[in-house]
Amino acid sequence: MKDKTFRAIPIYLGSLMLTVGCSAVKSDASGLEYEPEERDTQQVVREVGTLSSRVLEMLNTKGKSTEPGPAAAPCDVPHDTSRTHQSVRHPWSFYGVGNDALEKGMTNLHRALPEEGWKVVKYGKDSSRNRNLEMMAVHLKTHTQLEVTWLKGLDGHTPLLEITLYSRCFTEKS
Repeated sequence: MKDKTFRAIPIYLGSLMLTVGCSAVKSDASGLEYEPEERDTQQVVREVGTLSSRVLEMLNTKGKSTEPGPAAAPCDVPHDTSRTHQSVRHPWSFYGVGNDALEKGMTNLHRALPEEGWKVVKYGKDSSRNRNLEMMAVHLKTHTQLEVTWLKGLDGHTPLLEITLYSRCFTEKS
């Protein structure tokens, strides 16, 4: 990451999946609550990258964003000792503007997501001392998940939006 203000955020994959639900929910041998699809890793990387770019556009606010782009890594799947399951994750931050602009960006994103095929499953303040605003959403077509937290910088850090998109676990297409 080019910017040192980026801070890792916790992954809420399990709780988000339970919140959203899935018509094809079932427990497979991997221990997941859905059957991982067989997919081409580079296709999933492009898919998550495209959705991430759209999130940046939906903020509709001028500012800076950290790099690099999405990357695939093994999924942490309970019964996958061979580590054949993959997931694509893209964490980044949006910064370089004040809290008024970040608030506007969060509002713009919250309004635009449903029009772009996302279901917002959580929108509200977190349990931290700063009561940061957070949003979680799932892209209904791809099941890509989005987490956004507005860190206002009340603790002396740079105000920013922490943004992470990640795909469902999948197996590499043969």
